[in-house]
Amino acid sequence: MNPLDRIRWKRTLRTPSSERLLGVLDGRDALAVDLHFLPDGSVAGTVTVVDGCGIGRDAIPAVLERIDDDFLPGVDLDEGGVVFTVVWATAAESFESARQE
Repeated sequence: MNPLDRIRWKRTLRTPSSERLLGVLDGRDALAVDLHFLPDGSVAGTVTVVDGCGIGRDAIPAVLERIDDDFLPGVDLDEGGVVFTVVWATAAESFESARQE
């Protein structure tokens, strides 16, 4: 099975003009995606790929197409209006502060 077919997406943040998604592959964080919806209707995104997650550099065009198809209904990667920056990370962790009550 293609690794891209096994990615499960989790929305971790959403505002009126942006959202953050986490792509989980085989139970591990594999991708972090930040999307920013700009006033002119275009979208700027950053895709962070965790080294060793099972997604190779050759799969990035397919990853970007999947993000476009699944999360960007108002724009099309093939027709312009979307800019992605892809970053490779050697390690990633998530920390959340505890609220003081």
